[in-house]
Amino acid sequence: MTEIEEKLAHLIRTVDDLSDMIAKQQKTIDLMERRVQLLMERAAMQEADQGSYIYTGPEKPPHY
Repeated sequence: MTEIEEKLAHLIRTVDDLSDMIAKQQKTIDLMERRVQLLMERAAMQEADQGSYIYTGPEKPPHY
């Protein structure tokens, strides 16, 4: 019985550690997505200032 309890405790600790890692990674992903969005917006503004077109997302191209 003690062996099962030890294995269970180890599994619980592992699950908690993995959960923490996933939460940290999700925060990093969210930050990176926001930064990419800001960079795309900045690039679009620069292209607009120069009179060019840059694809910034799921929108219909200008010829539609």
